[in-house]
Amino acid sequence: MMKVVKKKVYLSLGSNVGDRANNLREAVRRLDQLGTVTAVSSFYETEPVEVERSQPWFVNCAVAMETSLMPRQFLARALEIEQSMGRRRSKSESKSPRIVDIDIVLFGNAVIETTGLTVPHPAMHRRRFVLEPLAEIAGQIRHPVLRRTVRELLEALPANAGVVRKTPAG
Repeated sequence: MMKVVKKKVYLSLGSNVGDRANNLREAVRRLDQLGTVTAVSSFYETEPVEVERSQPWFVNCAVAMETSLMPRQFLARALEIEQSMGRRRSKSESKSPRIVDIDIVLFGNAVIETTGLTVPHPAMHRRRFVLEPLAEIAGQIRHPVLRRTVRELLEALPANAGVVRKTPAG
C-alpha cells in the first residue's frame, strides 16, 4: 500500500469586490475540499498595487494547508474554487478587480517553473500584502530559492511597498 504524502502549502487570498471578508471566509471554507486548513491569518486591508487602473482596496489573508494533491492538481482545484465563486479571468486585464484570488505562495520546499504555475510565487518577496499575513502564521518558513525566512523578507521591504493594515473583519 502506498503512503500518502502530505505537503504543506501556503496560499495568499485576496478580494476587492462585494463583501470582501465574507468572500475570503467562503474561499477558506471551500479550500477544505483540497486538504486540511491548518492556519488562517488575520485579515488585512491592503492598497491595490501593480494594477492597471484605480480599484477598491483588497482584503487579504494567508492560509496554511496540508494536502496530498500534486501542485498542478492543487492549482486546478483552486482555480475551480475561484470560478465557482464568480471569478472571471480576463486575458486583457489580468489585474482587474476580483471576488476572490487564490495564489499558491509556497508548496512545501518545491521549486516549480511550468506554464501556468511558478512556485515559490515569483513576486511574493516584493509584496507586503502577501508577506505581512504570511509572517503572522509562518514567519520562520524559509523561501526555498532566496533562503530567507518570510519574516526576513518582510523586514527587507522598502517602506513604500504598499499600505497593509489589520482589519477587525477577519
